[in-house]
Amino acid sequence: MSEINILSPHVADLIAAGEVVERPASVIKELLENAFDAGAGNITAELRGGGMTYIRVTDDGCGMLPEDAGLCFMRHATSKLRDERGLEGIGTMGFRGEALAAIAAVSRTELTTRKKGTQQGTRVLLEAGEISEIAPRGCPEGTTLIVRDLFFNTPARLKFMKTDKAEAAACAAVALRCALGRPEVSVRLIKDGEELFFSPGDGQLSSCIYSLLGRDTAKELLACASEDEGIAVSGFVGSPRAGHGNRTKQFFFCNGRSIKSQLLQAAVEQAYRNTLLTGRYPACVIGLRLSFGAVDVNVHPAKTEVKFRDEKKVFDAVYYAALSAVEGESRTAEISLSPATRAAAAPKKDFYKTLRADEFRAGLPQNAVRAPGVAPPRAGTPASGGFSAEKGTVVWNRAPAPGASAGGTLVRESGTPYRASPRAVPAEERCPSPEAAQTEPAETSAAAQGLIPEPHGNFRLIGEAMKTYILAEKDDSLILIDKHAAHERMIFDRLKKQDRALMSQTLLVPVTLRLLADEIALLERSREALEDLGFEIEPFGADSVVIRSLPADTDAADAAAMVEEICEQLGKNGAPSGKDALDGVLHTVACKAAIRAGRSTEAGELNQIVAEVVAGRVKYCPHGRPVAVTLTKKQLDKEFSRIV
Repeated sequence: MSEINILSPHVADLIAAGEVVERPASVIKELLENAFDAGAGNITAELRGGGMTYIRVTDDGCGMLPEDAGLCFMRHATSKLRDERGLEGIGTMGFRGEALAAIAAVSRTELTTRKKGTQQGTRVLLEAGEISEIAPRGCPEGTTLIVRDLFFNTPARLKFMKTDKAEAAACAAVALRCALGRPEVSVRLIKDGEELFFSPGDGQLSSCIYSLLGRDTAKELLACASEDEGIAVSGFVGSPRAGHGNRTKQFFFCNGRSIKSQLLQAAVEQAYRNTLLTGRYPACVIGLRLSFGAVDVNVHPAKTEVKFRDEKKVFDAVYYAALSAVEGESRTAEISLSPATRAAAAPKKDFYKTLRADEFRAGLPQNAVRAPGVAPPRAGTPASGGFSAEKGTVVWNRAPAPGASAGGTLVRESGTPYRASPRAVPAEERCPSPEAAQTEPAETSAAAQGLIPEPHGNFRLIGEAMKTYILAEKDDSLILIDKHAAHERMIFDRLKKQDRALMSQTLLVPVTLRLLADEIALLERSREALEDLGFEIEPFGADSVVIRSLPADTDAADAAAMVEEICEQLGKNGAPSGKDALDGVLHTVACKAAIRAGRSTEAGELNQIVAEVVAGRVKYCPHGRPVAVTLTKKQLDKEFSRIV
């Protein structure tokens, strides 16, 4: 008996549908792209129950004739390709002819369409891919497609769907990306009767960004544009002053198609080198326009990844467009002052006057007698207290020692000898006599000045280099330690060992943070676990959250960046109930609470870090990087050719 079976068309359709339709967000993406290809100027997408129970997409595009309304649900039926030569330059969003067939195979579908210029429309009903009814129907020009009960006939896929809130958030994120790529089309998204966003469709990317990403994001963006060798780049990049904790606000488009590209991501971030803080990422909305033959979009089932024919040219085009925008913002502005302002700000003549020694002595009264033990002012230097010829008084003010009062001032009054006030400057603080100056050591030892730290335990702290690396000596070895990485590991291990909720600090001024819908859903699902870690984060409107509390060891200035990074970790690993997801959140908390590279650190803290490293308790940072490098005396001797 043969072991090889030929699958029925129905099973084959279900398998193919699983490649195209992964979740409700896939349906939203395919239907919006079909509406774009139909030349729509206005599109409304509506979903209920996270898109699992109801999705409706309505457009005012070209519509379809009755004979095409039934054919469009057949596999590999498309109006966008005729032969293999069309694959050499794909200029439409769709081209495979699989989307509608895949959607219909796993749902109950209703299509209503009317071709522009015709008098009557058509209605098509399908269940599990089988057409049950085709009939004339009065309807406006354009197309409306309704998808109900997604995956009702594929329980294997249905049980892997997430909550309605999570699926709705994914749908919103996909729709937002599609809308950003087509600013000339007005896109409206409605969830459970509530409008989530609306793009104006005026063709201006700036107004589209303002509507979809919000005022705060729009304010931080800088316009960028370049064109060279058939590659045009246009869009906006974020100001270096407004970095983000993750890459969720980076959007890339190729010929209007939303894509994911590590090449473009690297090009943008390279332009921010040495201008953006380490661990921060720029926001950007960048669109590429190039010939259809110079890019292959048929490399991924979801068509989100593309391959460029000349990646070097594309990289350079995006890099220099972003770099010109960043450098344009950092140029120093030219300040123009009016003549009146220049005159007011000009230094006054004779405000500072330099006296020769003979001029200064000539201004002193003849009866000025120096008090014993007090040195006279040096020639050419006026006394800080000044000289009054009218009163015949000379005042020499000696700067008080830190924390001391000004009672040590010596005052000479006309006709009387110098006298010190009761709180006079001690003799040892006065200017030393020439004899004392000769007997004082010429220089103090380095140990007395604290330049050479005392040994601590079984190692000796030398200091820190470039405010980033700790140098320590142990036996015949020199140890170099990344202080941030080592301290981050120490904090991470301490947090892992705690079997109770972390201490929390309430922010004096709560921080409001705008996030994408799927990020807010992740935080909502993880609320209890985040509260145990010291966070208090609440929804604030439809597209924002408010941060009220943070873990006690972290800096309040890092609140927004920390939550953005946590969203990225949760997006990778899900809600922090599992070990991997919880570790990801703890990584972020430890990183923000650790000593920062580039800042000076007290010797006591450095000693604690070195002690942990030398004891072998800290070897790698939470991300897996080594925290220390050891150079033996023998290695150093070889480097200096002391031994062969």
